[in-house]
Amino acid sequence: MNAPSTIDLARISAMDLAHAAHLLKDVRDATLSGRRPRVLPRPVIGDSWGRMLLGGVDPDHDHRSRLLDEEELEERRRASPLRDVLPVVRNALVAVADAAEHIMVVSDADGRVLWREGSAGVLRAADALGFEPGADWGEGVVGTNGIGTPLVVRRPVQVFSAEHFVQTHHPWTCTGAPVTDPRDGRLLGVVDVSGPLRTIHPATLALVDSVAKLAEARLRERHARDLDRLRAVAAPVLARLGGRAVAVDAHGWTAAVTGMPPADRIALPKALGAGRVWLPSLGACLVEPLPGGWLLRVESPGDTPRAVAATRLVLDVSSPRRWTLSVLGGAHDWTHELSPRHAELLYLLCTSRAGRTASGLAEDMFGDPARTVTVRAELSRVRRYLGGLLAHRPYRFHEDVDVDVITPEHPVDLLPHSTAPAVREARSAEP
Repeated sequence: MNAPSTIDLARISAMDLAHAAHLLKDVRDATLSGRRPRVLPRPVIGDSWGRMLLGGVDPDHDHRSRLLDEEELEERRRASPLRDVLPVVRNALVAVADAAEHIMVVSDADGRVLWREGSAGVLRAADALGFEPGADWGEGVVGTNGIGTPLVVRRPVQVFSAEHFVQTHHPWTCTGAPVTDPRDGRLLGVVDVSGPLRTIHPATLALVDSVAKLAEARLRERHARDLDRLRAVAAPVLARLGGRAVAVDAHGWTAAVTGMPPADRIALPKALGAGRVWLPSLGACLVEPLPGGWLLRVESPGDTPRAVAATRLVLDVSSPRRWTLSVLGGAHDWTHELSPRHAELLYLLCTSRAGRTASGLAEDMFGDPARTVTVRAELSRVRRYLGGLLAHRPYRFHEDVDVDVITPEHPVDLLPHSTAPAVREARSAEP
């Protein structure tokens, strides 16, 4: 018997809409009832449905959390970095959305709708659905959708008709792309275009993704300007210092350096203040505030970062969106927030204590043992903040260090953004 094929959106969008919606409804109904559908849902949709079933989201009734009041909504808008790039998003999407009977929606990293614009008729329909400013459209609240699901998987997603987990959303098509902070990879929110079922077009996915990347580019330009301002302040300070010192912004990006080789970024602990701090990549440092950043004066002699005198490593990947690595050893306790790629790599290394070669990690990450250049480049960045903890040939943690991994209660929630074959295999393991 031939295995079922997987739904392809381009093929679906070319069908008669009623037929396409009926096909997707059959797929959803079969999946939710535990039967094997004749056509499989797309992996990103099937994985989301699995999370919804495990989380107890009701597929037949739309339940939602409390709407933000005006004061709370305005506070979130003021605090959002996306406020600064909203004109870019508007210019690129609002006219297109209005003409195509869509609305443009921008959410924050929690899935709260911050801004909406577009077709008046579609806005009224969205109000009836609860798709309004201040509403929570996180995946765990309203099921698979074009805001909550991109926040979980950290990539653009188009959700058509019955691909929405909750039945009341089936008359809609939604396309969302996440926007991340170029300084630290933190999720800032989602740019989404949504509209009636009849308006589906596969090209919308590329358009929304391009606009999200344009917003990130504008944020990157702003960050470069901020670093230039910090550099102008720090340069005369560093010129008067002896020894090793570096000026960094709040995210560790280097603005100026003296007495040591430059690095693009210094990994900083989650909480940093004036005084003495120990960094795995530099050793003991005296931290002093600068306008827009910090001055790190290295106290330990020599130019080579000392080995980490740690006794325990704790990798916490229990959250779906934020992951940390803690280096524990008495006075040297230190916690670093990880990027999505580093969370994947360190999870694979922590669960393979004997070590992995570059080709083995490439196989685990990409299903392609030839992609060793990418693996080596990422691990070189990891070594900058782990120092002597991470050995190579093969890549592994030092044998004298205890390594603990904190994983989600349910395997399906492990690094849900990851498409790495080894992580997907771990997600499908029995609890």
